[in-house]
Amino acid sequence: MLELSFNQLVDFLNDNTPADAAFTINLTAENSQFIRFNQAKVRQTGQVQNGVVRLTYMQHQRSGYWEFPLTGDLDVDRQAAAFALDNLKQEVPTLPEDPYLVLPQGNATSREIHAGDLLEMDQVEATLLPRVLDLDFAGIYAAGQILRGYADSAGQKHWFSTDSFSLDYSVFTPDGQAVKGTLAGNHWKPRVYDRKIQESRIQLARLSRPTKTLRRGQYRTYFEPAALAEISYMLSWEGVSEACFQQGSSCFAAMRRGERQLSPKFYLQENFSHGLVPRFNEFGEVAPNQLPIIAQGKLNHLLVSSKTAQEYKIDANGANETETLRAPEIGTGDLSIEDVFQTLDTGLYISNLHYLNWSDQPTGRITGMTRYACFWVEDGEIVAPIENLRFDESLYNFWGDKLIALTDTQEFIPDVASYGNRALGGVWTPGMLVDEFSYTL
Repeated sequence: MLELSFNQLVDFLNDNTPADAAFTINLTAENSQFIRFNQAKVRQTGQVQNGVVRLTYMQHQRSGYWEFPLTGDLDVDRQAAAFALDNLKQEVPTLPEDPYLVLPQGNATSREIHAGDLLEMDQVEATLLPRVLDLDFAGIYAAGQILRGYADSAGQKHWFSTDSFSLDYSVFTPDGQAVKGTLAGNHWKPRVYDRKIQESRIQLARLSRPTKTLRRGQYRTYFEPAALAEISYMLSWEGVSEACFQQGSSCFAAMRRGERQLSPKFYLQENFSHGLVPRFNEFGEVAPNQLPIIAQGKLNHLLVSSKTAQEYKIDANGANETETLRAPEIGTGDLSIEDVFQTLDTGLYISNLHYLNWSDQPTGRITGMTRYACFWVEDGEIVAPIENLRFDESLYNFWGDKLIALTDTQEFIPDVASYGNRALGGVWTPGMLVDEFSYTL
């Protein structure tokens, strides 16, 4: 239904755009169910049906945009589009020229529909809560259809639809310490949920032991996939961007210059083959199914948008305008999950991190705090939970010669953000064992 309305809107815009102008439209839409839990009870529930169109109008090397809702009612949508177009026709000529304006070109089309197997809306409470009634359980369940659409005056058109869910939860000890868990995908699997809750129960029991205080220093450390996902998010913050390299702020500049490299065990790529995010960007360009960023510790590609490509006279590779990771995947290693504690032997087990920031970007140094259930391990056995620690360490160390191993399996850590709209995608990542990781407080 919404796809038909979107196509009719494109026809209307084509009929009303002057020959010396161009346009693109990007649709962000969803039909989502949200349920918020607290103390293992439903505290808030609702459904969001939302569609927003961003119309970008370009003429004589100038551009401007206007956003309006897409309702599915053709008369209403035409009126909104006409109002937006009329305003843009008046405003754009008054704006300064953009020397690197990306005009639509080509006639590529695509259509991806990923049907899921989600819980029925009236079955969520009855499915989730019986297994956690004895726990102080809090979190948000979100599920439903997410849509993305693109079209332009040159003739390109793309449509992406996926059914997905995410459960982002915490369980608490009586003194307020938390174990965090996330679960996401296109198909609800009861056994996976049961296993996740059972793992949280085990962590909760461990968290109830007396806390161990550690001095600052360097410790052998295992990072769960959720912790490694937090580190990987930093790479979209002036890490993998070609524009940031050109402007001197990329953490991978030393690798680009051939001065540094990482461990041959480390792989990072954009991988759209999981079908969780659309391959097309806001210019209508389609990214490669897979794009290696780092392979065997060597930098292969940075993300290059068409805007950056124009400015620095290089080739674009399907990146979005902000040159951020959309489908990041860290490659697996050879460490079995069953062998993690034995291989760690004595050190720290970190389940999650937060408050990450660059402390020295050119050298790839990141600072942040440990979070949730983190433990001190001796002789391969968990001894005690730890007080939160601040770390400060360079990626050239923990993904370099201090990297001991990556686990042989990955987890999908979803992006559960819902600011404005429910986010797509997340990070596919294994766990990671490193030596001499630096904690400063």
